[in-house]
Amino acid sequence: MENNPNSSRTDRKTIERNRRNRMKALYAKLNSLVPHQTPTEATSSLPDQLDKAANYIKRLQMNLEKMKDWKDSLMGIENRPCSRTSMSSGRTMEGFRSPQIEVHEMGSAMEVVLTTGLDFQFMFNEMIRLIHEEGAEIVSASFSVVHDSVFHTIHSKVGDSDQVGNETARISEKLKKFVHDATAF
Repeated sequence: MENNPNSSRTDRKTIERNRRNRMKALYAKLNSLVPHQTPTEATSSLPDQLDKAANYIKRLQMNLEKMKDWKDSLMGIENRPCSRTSMSSGRTMEGFRSPQIEVHEMGSAMEVVLTTGLDFQFMFNEMIRLIHEEGAEIVSASFSVVHDSVFHTIHSKVGDSDQVGNETARISEKLKKFVHDATAF
């Protein structure tokens, strides 16, 4: 091959042609994944198509971050600034309220009232899950927000057996333990 320069030149041309064809196919695939407003946008120049794809990816990343923040705020996992007063100083932080739970047993019915700050909204879902796992039927569940406090109320039916009192006491203890463990830090 070293003796025949035409052969190596042909090999380089073939390699380069294959590379260009592969790049063209990749550009076309990328362009097909980007939504287009008008048909002319799909046939714009390659640099314009790449710019549009890059901008589209940046918008998707920003939307993803916004959605993550929104999800975290709905679950009560907000990234709050550390400039609030510290817990060790004895004063409470803005939006922080140590959860308090009350469980009222009324025969086979059980009412759970949980009062939290904005930082502990995740507890509502976890308590519903825990009550359901313990075999109680959730009749109703609601919450309301007043300033920096969240009031959660869960009504459930424990069962019709003779052991209702024991079951409600057991569930009540598990809920109280969950709240205590979740706030111990």
